Amino acid sequence: MTTSSHTKMLNQLKNKPTILKKFLKHNAPKLRQHGRNIKHCKLCGTTRGMISKYGLDLCRRCFRLNAKSLGFKKYH
Repeated sequence: MTTSSHTKMLNQLKNKPTILKKFLKHNAPKLRQHGRNIKHCKLCGTTRGMISKYGLDLCRRCFRLNAKSLGFKKYH
């Protein structure tokens, strides 16, 4: 039983609870506490280029598209 994704393996092991329990113990993805993968953009879901100041939680691309509607003004 070799697969590229752990989700495929979970589907195969649904009917085998003891093997499923052992699989999850060793192969389940970790719950992240900190780092890049915790913060996601509210609109597109990416983890790159995050702006979390003022509680925005948007990536830089979504921020540029929605800055005027959010009340930000561009100064020259």
